[in-house]
Amino acid sequence: MAGVAQSSKKNALSLHGLGVICGLTAGVWLGAAEAPTKLVTVGFSPFAVSLCMVAGVFTARWTFPTLLKGTGYVFRDLMERKHLIVWALLAGALWAVANTLTVFAIRDVGLAVAFPLWNANSLIGLFWGRVLFKELSGASAGNISKVVLGAVAIVIAAVMLGFSTLHGDTAAAAHAGRGILAAIGASFMWGTMYVPYRKAYISGMNPLSFVTAFTIGELGTVLALTLALDGGMHSPSFNLFHHRGLVFWLFLGGFVWVIGDLFQQFAAKYLGIGRGIPLSNTNQLWGLAWGALVFGELTGADAKHRLLVLAGSVIMILGALAIGTAVASAREHTSHNEVVLRECDRYGLDYVRTLAAQAGDEFGDRSERRRWWDYLIVATATAVFLWLGLSAVVPPIAMNMMWVGVLGVVLFVSLVIGGWTLWHRTRFS
Repeated sequence: MAGVAQSSKKNALSLHGLGVICGLTAGVWLGAAEAPTKLVTVGFSPFAVSLCMVAGVFTARWTFPTLLKGTGYVFRDLMERKHLIVWALLAGALWAVANTLTVFAIRDVGLAVAFPLWNANSLIGLFWGRVLFKELSGASAGNISKVVLGAVAIVIAAVMLGFSTLHGDTAAAAHAGRGILAAIGASFMWGTMYVPYRKAYISGMNPLSFVTAFTIGELGTVLALTLALDGGMHSPSFNLFHHRGLVFWLFLGGFVWVIGDLFQQFAAKYLGIGRGIPLSNTNQLWGLAWGALVFGELTGADAKHRLLVLAGSVIMILGALAIGTAVASAREHTSHNEVVLRECDRYGLDYVRTLAAQAGDEFGDRSERRRWWDYLIVATATAVFLWLGLSAVVPPIAMNMMWVGVLGVVLFVSLVIGGWTLWHRTRFS
């Protein structure tokens, strides 16, 4: 037991670096997920956009765990920690409600105002991490300052970047108050959603297994909301599925989002939610990059708004640097191991195995052999995307294709670096 604990401490720096890479990669991909949805959101029901995007998420979420580990591995992991399945379903339901609230927030107050408000979820996550999982317990004053001030800096930067996109139109609609409340509600929902994340990962569950159950709660809740609030079986949301050329872009947005979310899950595992979530919330910087460089959203912006972009970007980068350099001390690791022991005692888990899995070092007795149905799942998901993609129609929206290529390269490079680092250090465990 002591040997595993010492190994965990010895690998702390490499695990911290891995978590930072995962968090920053998550930001790149989560920010890019907005781009495909911009092509088809105009004129469609918010429920229709959410339902189609989540359908793409569902397709992609089952594909990646199957491709990387195999269903045998995933289901054995779930069966070893059955109590976490309900937590994963709960997390998916919280995400679905939060995502629906953001759609209405955008409608009532606009993305520029809503985005910074719901991105405060990192502060909610920081609070829950400290209260429920003793994160930062035993940390030095310097590390506490880095994490807390870094998280606050990222939220402040998000506000600045959000308001940099406002040029004269303040979105002061009659329902602005309702939109602000929706955005704040989404922030609390998403901030609380990270509690099941952390509970799963201190119990040694693989993020790839967690998201497999997560997506069932996610899709089920979105479907239930659509049926209850958008016309039941006659909801116009279902009509959008007949427009394959447009649905492809929503599926693509879901696909990109899943990649970002998987890296966010690994960041939460190896850094905790107090450090990992603020890093992934740098997604607004990348979302702004897509909006400004590809879709020209800052065209005509005055000097004041451009200064907000510059200052907000610098503050966000400094906040990320502060969190990235806040490496957990030995005392903080001791406090963390006490929380792991508490979970093991509560649910009858093996402490040595759990501690090793939590550090990304599994004992290697869980088969990753692919079955015939694994190949069928991947082939089916690929066929769905190809079927939709062959009919895809790009709406007549002005785009800078040079910047599409540049940001596409950034996506690919970040995926290679993040994916290779995860595989080399943990074999995606």
